[in-house]
Amino acid sequence: MNIKIGDKIRFLNAVGGGIVRGFQGKDMVLVEDENGFDVPAFIRECVVVGEGTTQTRNKSIAPLPTPVAAEPKPEVKPEKIVETSEGELLNVFLAYLPVDPKEIQKTAYEAYFINDSNYFLFFNYMSRNNNSWTSRFNGVIEPNTQLFIEEFEKSDLNDLERLCVQFIAFKKDKPFKLKNAISVELRLDTVKFYKLHCFTDNDYFDEGAILVPVVRNDVAEREMLVSVADLEEAMMQKNREDHRKPQPIKKKKENPVLEVDLHINTLLDTTAGMSNSDMLQYQLDTFHNTLKQYAGQKGQKIVFIHGKGDGVLRKAIETELKTKYKSYYFQDASFREYGFGATMVTIR
Repeated sequence: MNIKIGDKIRFLNAVGGGIVRGFQGKDMVLVEDENGFDVPAFIRECVVVGEGTTQTRNKSIAPLPTPVAAEPKPEVKPEKIVETSEGELLNVFLAYLPVDPKEIQKTAYEAYFINDSNYFLFFNYMSRNNNSWTSRFNGVIEPNTQLFIEEFEKSDLNDLERLCVQFIAFKKDKPFKLKNAISVELRLDTVKFYKLHCFTDNDYFDEGAILVPVVRNDVAEREMLVSVADLEEAMMQKNREDHRKPQPIKKKKENPVLEVDLHINTLLDTTAGMSNSDMLQYQLDTFHNTLKQYAGQKGQKIVFIHGKGDGVLRKAIETELKTKYKSYYFQDASFREYGFGATMVTIR
């Protein structure tokens, strides 16, 4: 049978038919049915019922749309980093704020990382559990910014007593002065989180906050040069050696050592409206009043806790002792108990 493309055919052994649109091998044709589908069929089962032309399918083809040039997207320029003259020194803090100050006994807290410098900081904020550390937040913070790092409940405070902050400082696309990599371990006084007056006015938030210094003026608050395990072992070894030495007889002290905490947050519920000079004078007044109260008790030992800080209060106390209390003996208090943050005075 002579079948050509374009012929109209009917199927011998099935219902239907259509237009021949092509061939598939020697024995089969492709027939376009009424729905526009190409159906394969054997040539021997097709009957030509009308001759057609070889024109292509009569389907309307929509013209291709004229390409429209896409509007160029506006270039997003990175926000310019504003630097300050004092920002060339690293000042880094942790800050803690109560979510609801009116419910201080049960409120949750927010933690922030403060980068008061002209450097980007790639940092890791960790807490210690037994002898292992857990990263609570890590990332990059831009210069002169503060970054929210987590919200936690009161039940989480025990996990925050031992903290560690590690970071590397750098600048982007410009020369900069190299800073040492920092690793600082901190002890968080979690008792302060239950006292509203411990959340004090500060330079970074409108609300009161507990600020924990990590680095001030390029100096790490406390940088661990040896592991905690090594320190503990060294202390235990020293204790064992001390027990082997002859020990002097210690008589019972008639007057227990008196502790006076001169931290302004302990002395006052609020320092609103007070300058640094006012606060220092209030601390010195407390120092003088305490010595006056125990002036007649010779041998009385008084530990004044002034903190490490910038050393302003410590120097002021030493000046007062050297000029107004020359007969009194004074020395650094126990390093194990107070670090470098206390002075012990003996009344004479």
